[in-house]
Amino acid sequence: MISRVAQGAAAEDVACRYLEAQGFMLVTRNFRCRGGELDLIMRDGEYLVFIEVRSRSYTRYGAPAESVTRTKQRRLLRAAALYLQRQRQDLPCRFDVVAILQANHHEPQIEWIRDAFQLT
Repeated sequence: MISRVAQGAAAEDVACRYLEAQGFMLVTRNFRCRGGELDLIMRDGEYLVFIEVRSRSYTRYGAPAESVTRTKQRRLLRAAALYLQRQRQDLPCRFDVVAILQANHHEPQIEWIRDAFQLT
């Protein structure tokens, strides 16, 4: 049985390859700070994109994207603000979600939600 950490890393690999095929460039992975973690930080043209990767093996408890709650969004916003402050970045930013449904060794179903939520 694969650990949750290994499953998460595998999902991030899938998401990263998928977005690179869309023209994104990886900036960093797994930025951790006291307030949370940013799975992937990538460039999409002029945008710096903070990407939350969610994966599930089944939808019994909802689709993967549904697990990005308001609480999770606030954590991501705080982590992104800290990242921008530390890196002294002044680029337009957005938050995307890549939701992966990986059921029984089939090809993963990938849902990419651009601009999934706003800085409010």
